[in-house]
Amino acid sequence: MLRFSPALRPITLLWLVLSAGAIGCGDDATSPGNAPADHTVIQDRVAHAPGLNDPTNNCTTCHGADLRGGPNGQPSCYSCHGQEWP
Repeated sequence: MLRFSPALRPITLLWLVLSAGAIGCGDDATSPGNAPADHTVIQDRVAHAPGLNDPTNNCTTCHGADLRGGPNGQPSCYSCHGQEWP
């Protein structure tokens, strides 16, 4: 088991938090290089289509009426956004 001196614990915790934030939620399917061509807005290193601020009107065609994933494997919006919206 790794042991850190008490002085290094806050630095280690900060490093872990920053590393998790840098990794983000995006995966190969949502990375800008793999997203559909109309997904031109990059937010949090994930490609989104214009209109992402109103997902119930702009994203349901592909991501499903409940935004939990589309019929052709489109990802659930909640996998990154959680219960923050809509």
